[in-house]
Amino acid sequence: MDHLVLAARLRLMRETSGLTLHDAARALGSHTMTVRRIEAAETAADADQVATLLDLYGASPEKVRQMLASVAEANRAGWWHPYRRVMSPEQQRWIGVESAASVLRLWHGALVPDLLQTQEYARALYQVREPGDDGGREDQKLALLAERQARLADRGARLWVLMSAAALHTMVGSPEIMRAQHEHLRTAAARRHCTIQVVPLTAAPHPLTAAPPLRLLRIPVPEIGDYAVWDLPGDDRVDDDPAVVSPLRQAMDVAGAVTPIHVPLPFPDLPHAVQRV
Repeated sequence: MDHLVLAARLRLMRETSGLTLHDAARALGSHTMTVRRIEAAETAADADQVATLLDLYGASPEKVRQMLASVAEANRAGWWHPYRRVMSPEQQRWIGVESAASVLRLWHGALVPDLLQTQEYARALYQVREPGDDGGREDQKLALLAERQARLADRGARLWVLMSAAALHTMVGSPEIMRAQHEHLRTAAARRHCTIQVVPLTAAPHPLTAAPPLRLLRIPVPEIGDYAVWDLPGDDRVDDDPAVVSPLRQAMDVAGAVTPIHVPLPFPDLPHAVQRV
């Protein structure tokens, strides 16, 4: 997160100074792509480069001191570093944002969103999505999920979940796993920082009805806008362009406005043939 803040502040200082990427690249003796990567937090922060840019932008001595002091923090490995083997490049991009978000809004049209999943539910899903995968990867992915959930609870960040009632009926694993998952949802809904809205199966379409799973992450830092993360087959898609994120935020607002806050009911009745599984 510190890396993103540092990068965003460098970009804003360049733009405020009226300088172009070419101006910054010339001062560094590098290509404009190098500056783009620095401003996108796609490369490790280099103290000498940061100092050169701050001098170019006319930063005050105090500002230089503060910014250079943040370089070490920006380069410190995140808590998720041990799990990188089971994380996609896109997840590594947004996990730091999630870890610092003050508000997390999730939408899913068929399943319980990951931050509200039990370990048994998550394991059953993983075994469907990654059949034949080695147990080591599975255990690490589940440990990563548990760590994300625990850190979210410890921070007291606001979790606002919108999901279809289909998620309460989609059989993941077994009836026992589903009953435990439903009880977990009831417990989560009672927490002060958690809101769960369930769209009834009989509800009219809303702006997210046909949309893939989506998370919107809000950072309490003015230099960084909201992030949108699509959960797509094979990998995630991350976007922080306000022109993209703003309509998604509006769609989430509208969908939430027409859906009552709802504590999940007991496990839906199952066909007898399913009950005997």
